[in-house]
Amino acid sequence: MKKKDFQTRAIHGKEENFARALNPPIFMTSTFSFPDLKQAEGVFDFKAPGYVYTRGNNPTLKLFEERMADLEEGAEAVAFATGMAAISSTLLSLLIPGDELLAHRVLYGSSHKVVRELLPRYEIKTRQLDMTRPEELKKAISPDTRAVFLETPANPTLDILDIKKIKEIIGPDVFLVVDNTVATPYWQRPLTKGADVVVHSATKYISGHGDALGGVAVCGDREYAGYLKFNFLTELGGVLSPFNAWLMLRGLKTLKVRMVEHGANALEIAQFLKAHPKVEKVFFPGLADHPGHELASEQMDGFGALLSFELKGGQEAARHLLSGLELIKIAVSLGDTETLIEYPFAMTHRDYSPEELEMFGLNESLVRISVGLENAEDLIADLEGALEKI
Repeated sequence: MKKKDFQTRAIHGKEENFARALNPPIFMTSTFSFPDLKQAEGVFDFKAPGYVYTRGNNPTLKLFEERMADLEEGAEAVAFATGMAAISSTLLSLLIPGDELLAHRVLYGSSHKVVRELLPRYEIKTRQLDMTRPEELKKAISPDTRAVFLETPANPTLDILDIKKIKEIIGPDVFLVVDNTVATPYWQRPLTKGADVVVHSATKYISGHGDALGGVAVCGDREYAGYLKFNFLTELGGVLSPFNAWLMLRGLKTLKVRMVEHGANALEIAQFLKAHPKVEKVFFPGLADHPGHELASEQMDGFGALLSFELKGGQEAARHLLSGLELIKIAVSLGDTETLIEYPFAMTHRDYSPEELEMFGLNESLVRISVGLENAEDLIADLEGALEKI
């Protein structure tokens, strides 16, 4: 039987007969009862279907996990309370004292802190390097290297990393964890390129409306997924609320149509900014002169909706730009229906040292935009008006 289209699967997925409800119910319960001890023992032994406690499993969470595993073309997924719960739990599940983690130099701010500060406290060695240069990765691998962690596209520089080549370099014995938040499974499915685990901040495009926190790890191996869930999710406790899982399921129904519109708007804005005399440089993989454009064209089905740009005039110009906007909102996060703009130098990366900023490839003139679903002409007019005030 022919595999159904992404959009069809995002809406229907594996059909569950919850009293034939068109939308699944929200199982807002902490615990589940059993008709008898024999049934309880069977569930505890994983020999019978059933639920014990929402910290370990819940019908609403399970439905979201199954939907994400299907869309990412993975074996099984594990839902978490936030994207950072998914990332930190996944990395802790793969690494023990003495192991080494290699990560790309550009990471989301909290992921960077986990790699640079949290993991070393547990005697896990970490190094960050430029993985757009495969030769650097080849040189960096050591006998202690246990896992590699990266984002592609990377936030906020929009670096594009070759998932397939990186996996070929590190080999089957080193785990490859890819953060797919920016691309979403609509534009990119890293497990099909060799990744072992894909993580998301489902707060972003999966939810899509800026009203719910959530995270998910999609695993290529079912046995590992069980290990992650019952040894790290349940024990560290970063469990997704059933209500938020329901919101994520709702978000998935419109993921395709939202991503298409997000992406079309982002390309128009990137082209406008590229042609503007007060803009020094634009970082967006959909532009032909982006260093990762060719790879993104091969590895992805689209270019996403996150872009960054550098202004002529440095910090003063960036501050004037953000102060001059009316429609576009100054805020962190991404993936909402609203267009959001942020200034990493003064916001998400304000605590980074000059050396760390240089390592990230960030400077005081860089501005990041998460392009929303408003009319593109209105967004461009807002940017144009603010640029004129610089």
